[in-house]
Amino acid sequence: MTDVTEKTAVRAGAGVASAAPVPAPAPRRARLRRGLTPWLFLIVPLALLITFTYAPIANMAAYSLTDWDGVSPELHYTGVGNYTEIFTREDLFRVFFVSGYYLAASVVQIVAALYFATILSFNIRFRNFFKGVLFFPYLINGVAIGFVFLYFFQDGGTLDSVLSLFGYHSDRSWLGTPVSANTSLAGVSVWRYMGVNFVLFLGAIQSIPGELYEAAELDGANRWHQFRHIIAPGIKPVVTLTVILSISGSLSAFEIPYIMTGGATGTETFVIQTLNLAFRFNKTGLASAAAIVLLLIILLVTWVQRRLVPDDRVDLV
Repeated sequence: MTDVTEKTAVRAGAGVASAAPVPAPAPRRARLRRGLTPWLFLIVPLALLITFTYAPIANMAAYSLTDWDGVSPELHYTGVGNYTEIFTREDLFRVFFVSGYYLAASVVQIVAALYFATILSFNIRFRNFFKGVLFFPYLINGVAIGFVFLYFFQDGGTLDSVLSLFGYHSDRSWLGTPVSANTSLAGVSVWRYMGVNFVLFLGAIQSIPGELYEAAELDGANRWHQFRHIIAPGIKPVVTLTVILSISGSLSAFEIPYIMTGGATGTETFVIQTLNLAFRFNKTGLASAAAIVLLLIILLVTWVQRRLVPDDRVDLV
């Protein structure tokens, strides 16, 4: 009798639950308001982004198909003539080889930053001091760095004075030949930008749970094993970001070579060449085409890098 009563009560409760009133759908005006609210907050950022980013890029792409000099109100359509000139003129195409120095320097920069970040992530003496030393160059103004190293590499300057203390007397001009000048400038870029990569790597390493290191030490893993099986997989997304930034930075190097050499002695980079074409030789159409080529190269390199090294989610815990 009791079982029958309980079953009857359960059925009655189920009936009451099913008979509960269903909430009426929100009015159409309320639903429309909820859909438009996020866009109201995005109006100003989107307007600024379109005005100062996408509209100039569209104008630059249009100018790249003309022979506009940047001053005259008249411009003539030239099609892909400017792009053909960039890849066929030897003096314009040479800047790609100059970017190779900075690309090689970015590899050294990433490896050195990763090494120091790994070392200083462990508990060693004076690690906070060394962190400040490594990051300090990035805080200095690029123009100041250019002038400092201009005196550093000049004949009889700081570098020659230091080398003479070790008995080496050099009669070369460090900024006098294309190879030595580009190597010196690329070395300065390594010194300056290694700090920001170091901070990115260090933050990623410190975000890895400490329990993993403790478990690895209990299993007898040394520092190399911890780096290979814990640190390297854990910071893979940050390494991917750093590689993209380093490649784009090597292609768009400007401050240091412009201050130290002005693009002379075969040190003209892509950005310096573009500025000279636009404001020195009044070839705005050709300069716009060069800027579009640089943008496409960076996008292509980023796409290839993302295809070769996909940004998979890493779960170490």
